Amino acid sequence: MSWLRCAFPRPGATTRLFCFTHAGGSATAYRAWSELLPASVELHATQLPGRADRFNEPLPDDMDRLADEVTASMLPLLDRRFALFGHSMGATLAYEVTRRLEARGIAPARLFVSGARAPHDPRDRPSISEYDDDRFVAEIARLGGTEVEVLSHRAMREIILPYVRADFRLVEAYRHRPGPPLHTPISAFVSDADPVVTPVQAKSWEARTSSDFSLTVFPGDHFYLQPRRAAVVEEMARTLTG
Repeated sequence: MSWLRCAFPRPGATTRLFCFTHAGGSATAYRAWSELLPASVELHATQLPGRADRFNEPLPDDMDRLADEVTASMLPLLDRRFALFGHSMGATLAYEVTRRLEARGIAPARLFVSGARAPHDPRDRPSISEYDDDRFVAEIARLGGTEVEVLSHRAMREIILPYVRADFRLVEAYRHRPGPPLHTPISAFVSDADPVVTPVQAKSWEARTSSDFSLTVFPGDHFYLQPRRAAVVEEMARTLTG
């Protein structure tokens, strides 16, 4: 099964944007973005195993192996200029994929990271993935995720919670391997009321690149991407086409 979904192919596009979702997310999280992007940008969203049309596949259990698989799936599509965007867990995965691409001599035009602390920052959060169901759902609610309403139904919990927990385990088990900063420029996006990462913490992504860095702060919580979708896409488009 393919790791990438392109809902609206644009054969004439000069740039491809690869998007990586938050823990528990799927490719549909970015479906509405395509119509907001300029015609020169074609969007591809990652679809991880264990959800949506990959529901029956084994859940990812190692960030490095996951990054290897996603990198391999992207290679045939890197025949034109491209950039990566990742939110929360997706930011870490996009960063690790960028490291692998640079090791192959392939550099994205830009790496956009959103709602995430820099990978080298110490991880001092509790093991949320080990919480019981009620406490786990409450933590998702604290972050502002839209899944909370769905998870109020017991039957849906049995379907959704396993892959959401698996994604949280990926993040909790992740350890950054020291190495040189990227050559790829980085743009960090963060919201002003995110309980996971502050704007000051988001700025530490600057240490992960030897190239250009920018920080943009949006209003909202951890899932500010939903109500601020148009502004986020506009900022990315401005950066990519400017």
